[in-house]
Amino acid sequence: MADLPRPALLALDEVLARMLAVARERRITESEAVGTFDALGRVLAVAVASGLDVPPADNTSMDGYALRAADVPAAGSVLPVSQRIPAGVVGQPLAAGTAARIFTGAQVPAGADAVVMQEQCEAVAGEGLGAVRVNTVPAAGQWIRRQGEDVRHGAQVLDAGTRLTPQALGLAASVGAAVLSVCRRPRVALFSTGDELVMPGQPLKPGAIYNSNRFTLRGLLEAAGCIVQDLGIVPDNLGATRAALREAAAGNDLILSSGGVSVGEEDHLKPAVQAEGWLEAWQVAMKPGKPLAFGAVKRTGGETLFMGLPGNPVSSFVTFLLAVAPVLRALQGCATGLPHAVSVRADFDWPQPDKRREFLRARFNAEGGVELFPNQSSGVLTSAVWADGLVDNPPNQAVRRGDTVRLLLLESLIGR
Repeated sequence: MADLPRPALLALDEVLARMLAVARERRITESEAVGTFDALGRVLAVAVASGLDVPPADNTSMDGYALRAADVPAAGSVLPVSQRIPAGVVGQPLAAGTAARIFTGAQVPAGADAVVMQEQCEAVAGEGLGAVRVNTVPAAGQWIRRQGEDVRHGAQVLDAGTRLTPQALGLAASVGAAVLSVCRRPRVALFSTGDELVMPGQPLKPGAIYNSNRFTLRGLLEAAGCIVQDLGIVPDNLGATRAALREAAAGNDLILSSGGVSVGEEDHLKPAVQAEGWLEAWQVAMKPGKPLAFGAVKRTGGETLFMGLPGNPVSSFVTFLLAVAPVLRALQGCATGLPHAVSVRADFDWPQPDKRREFLRARFNAEGGVELFPNQSSGVLTSAVWADGLVDNPPNQAVRRGDTVRLLLLESLIGR
């Protein structure tokens, strides 16, 4: 029997473009109102605009004395202290020829045009609040944060499609947003295929392996903000696989599986998806993670997207980061490109590159460069725990020690 022709390898960028086009068409449109305290990691459905200036009035960025710069013609000038203004208190208009004791964040009184930090002043005893000796000649405007210098009233501060980080929540709170409209969380059904898989805690029979992918992928989905329906391990037969797909399609936005996307006779996943919907099975020019399946399973009222990842643990992990995560972002209306890579020095040699685009597990060393995990096999999950990122190495690109390489940080791939 003649060998079957090998399918052409597709570039990762081309595969991403195809998948994202489909995902954008099926973007989740349902939203819900969530308190800003509880919105970490959610995706904004409606932009946030400011209902006020931030700061709402001129205030001081230093503890010190508010005064008129013209009242201090020379270092050593002494001014009576006419009032004391802590944060949260609105002072009286400043009388000419006087100073106001003021504390960080307090509103600058009308008439004052400068603040002198307390380290450049000396308190002078006297009647009432005493006086202050100013040991520097101030410039008008110094140490004053102007009204609206951060945000102007009506300005849009957060766009729809923004994933809410802690600093984004702080910004929303700073403009008075107590409740945010966010996209409904993606609902994802997860299962693994393979009769060789067993769960930790079960006896490990000859030929069996523990199902690490179930834990890795479930964790990645939850880190991405998804609601996960875990269907466990599906037996290697067509009927069971089709039944699992139908169950997974009901009420979910995406079905994710690992294993069963190669060309083996015991791989029933592809014919099962084809029977229940449609499927494209690709050979992607990337290493690790060449096989990738994308399609949809029919359900009442529509279809649920399907993605099938390779079974090797590192291949499954890397393919999730580079393919599944962008699809999840597209479903929520987020920016979908890969995060920006950082340019770093290679403290390693890679003399025999692959013809495919490689994603090499690497981490920073004490000298500021990156080194590779010694074993880059797709079955060595230790490398993914050890690494800080993936060196994005172009096809056929040898690397010599001292070269500059592009590193995709795992924290940005996982938490984006």
